[in-house]
Amino acid sequence: MTTPRRSARHLARRWWPVALAVPLGAAAGAGYAVVSHPSYAASAYVLVVPQNPGEASTATNFAQAYGRLAGQPQVLAVAAAETGHTRAELESLVSGTTSPDAPMIEITGTGTHAQEAARTADAVARSLVAFANSSSKDTNVRLVTLAPAAAPDKPTTPSGKLDVAVGGAAGLLLGSLVLMTRRRGGPAEAAPETPAPPATPAAPETAGTAEAPVAPRPRGERPAGPARSKAGPKDESKGEPKTEPAEPATAAAEPAEPAEAAADSGPAAGTRPPAKAKAAAGSGR
Repeated sequence: MTTPRRSARHLARRWWPVALAVPLGAAAGAGYAVVSHPSYAASAYVLVVPQNPGEASTATNFAQAYGRLAGQPQVLAVAAAETGHTRAELESLVSGTTSPDAPMIEITGTGTHAQEAARTADAVARSLVAFANSSSKDTNVRLVTLAPAAAPDKPTTPSGKLDVAVGGAAGLLLGSLVLMTRRRGGPAEAAPETPAPPATPAAPETAGTAEAPVAPRPRGERPAGPARSKAGPKDESKGEPKTEPAEPATAAAEPAEPAEAAADSGPAAGTRPPAKAKAAAGSGR
């Protein structure tokens, strides 16, 4: 088997959860884009005009306030009768946004058809203009429709490319989690065995540890034997041990006696007693 084919098999065996999950996720995203119902969005624009020139900042502030009222029941009640939707349905289908530096309000309407979305946005815009102009004498501003909503050419959702990309990313995440789980739950690698320490060789016997030579025993000396117990066998009548007389001193101390005797007899052998010396001196005369 060649090396590239072996490497491909190794990669497939290791990364197969990711390789399988990414195509499945992309296919799921494409299937959702095909099955889900399309949704269209259309926008109408309303402009706030001040009655007195030079009050542009005032018009911008009123635009912020009327933009929040676009989704309120006071405005939606009139638009619901025109579109055929209930007020609760319009609250989820319509939204209003404003710009911080321009006195303009964007009314966005959504629907399952392009004409329905445009009709909803225009109805809410007209209702908001009528509601605001009813109090124009107090606010000194008027609302006018700047641009009516136009029917969109394509739906905003679903987007085929976006759904496929989201499905592929979800598959990648799922495959990575499965791969991490397999690595963590796999058999743990066996720890390398620690080699046993080598046996220490026995130290050779040195001259210092050798047994000392036994000195010759002098003649007449008894070999040292086990110490005899001074206590003899027990007396059967009294139950007490019989005592034996102590043994005489060993013969090792006997050679010292002749030396002592020689030392005592030395002066007598070399000199005569005084009385015999005087008698010898008198006979010589």
